[in-house]
Amino acid sequence: MKGFKTPTFSDRLKTAESAKKAHVARFRAAADDPALLEQRAARQAAAAARELRIAERVAAKRAEELRLVAEQAARETAERAEREARQLREADEQVELAAQRKAARDARYAARKQRKA
Repeated sequence: MKGFKTPTFSDRLKTAESAKKAHVARFRAAADDPALLEQRAARQAAAAARELRIAERVAAKRAEELRLVAEQAARETAERAEREARQLREADEQVELAAQRKAARDARYAARKQRKA
């Protein structure tokens, strides 16, 4: 192996530098490639559409939550009104029942007084 020459440190540095330059040149060339620009634009459009869909879902979810809260409030209001009406009915029935009992008692007293007299 007479033709083999061991690379020196400076040779290795030059080789690394030239490889780095070639890599940067390939990267810059790829950055200006229309196909890559088109791909990047498509990805950005897809990301924007995805963000829009997510925002729509969040808005729909918030609207649904608000609707459920409103329904719950309406249901509670209706239940409260029904409960109050029932309590008023029961109170009226109790008053009427007490009046009927008093009338029956008064009638018994009057009948007893009539018999004694």
